[in-house]
Amino acid sequence: MTTIVTSSESSEVVSSVDVTTLLNGISTEDGQLGTNASYSSEEKLSVPVTIVKGCVLGSIIVTAVFGNLLVMVSVMRHRKLRIITNYFVVSLALADMLVAMFAMTFNASVQLTGKWLFGYFMCDVWNSLDVYFSTSSILHLMCISVDRYWAIVKPLKYPIIMTRRLAAYMLLACWILPAFISFVPIFMGWYTTAENSMRRQNHPEICEFKVNKIYVIFSSSVSFWIPCTIMTLTYFAVFKEANRQEKQMHSRMGNVMLLSHRPSKDLNNLNGELNSAGSSKTLTLNEISTNHLHTPTKDKNIMKMKREHKAARTLGIIMGTFILCWLPFFLWYDDRTKSIYSETYIKHIDRRRSSEYGSSL
Repeated sequence: MTTIVTSSESSEVVSSVDVTTLLNGISTEDGQLGTNASYSSEEKLSVPVTIVKGCVLGSIIVTAVFGNLLVMVSVMRHRKLRIITNYFVVSLALADMLVAMFAMTFNASVQLTGKWLFGYFMCDVWNSLDVYFSTSSILHLMCISVDRYWAIVKPLKYPIIMTRRLAAYMLLACWILPAFISFVPIFMGWYTTAENSMRRQNHPEICEFKVNKIYVIFSSSVSFWIPCTIMTLTYFAVFKEANRQEKQMHSRMGNVMLLSHRPSKDLNNLNGELNSAGSSKTLTLNEISTNHLHTPTKDKNIMKMKREHKAARTLGIIMGTFILCWLPFFLWYDDRTKSIYSETYIKHIDRRRSSEYGSSL
């Protein structure tokens, strides 16, 4: 039996199919439109945040670069500032400036884009520069603490011990030693695990810094724990000696005030005693105090001591700030350590792939 479909029925079937297809198409397009709209709204919301973040990061980088550059120029232009201690300060300023130029700039690009833009090789370069300059900066602070220790605790031996040659050797060590915990292990692949190496090769847009236990112990000891221990011990000795010298100085000043306020009767008796002793020259109290208590050499030494103490307090504040900033990082620096941006990269990749998949539909 043959079934005959009339033209009216055929048109109804075709129209129903067309309507269904149209509805499916509309729903698909609406879904795609909704997905794209959600991503576009997120991007619109992220634009002001990105601008603010860029301004903040940019201002930090510019301030770090020009602030440290100003320190170097000041020492170079003023001859009186060209002392051994300031050699360490200038070298420290150079290390901090290079941190801002070569480590913080890449860091800012990751913060603003949410991904690594420069490939596998440059990821190793960035990690190496970050570790290298940060470690160099910490070692410079350690050398400054040792220099201040000899200047205040052993002031007579300081010119003999802290020569320009020794300072040059110490600065050379500050720039060479960090290479053995940065460029060498990172480019040789000794710092990380095999799983992380494979992951980075498969995902060049991710720049993880996941380290193994051996590298953690070695690098953290050289970069922080050993320098921090030396700095703590030296500054403890410096502050102890500074307090002792300050008390001694106040005691001497008190004796001077007592002598200067003695009654005139006592002064006459003292002068008479000096005359009766058969001295070839009569000495008054004013001459005694002038010749023995307020000589230009002693005044100069007192002023120098005050400057040394002020510098020690300033460097102590710097050391306290250094420990406060770095200690939390190294306390959580273990074999599970990885870049704080890794999860940001992964979320960005998943969102980008979902967006591409929605567009293809």
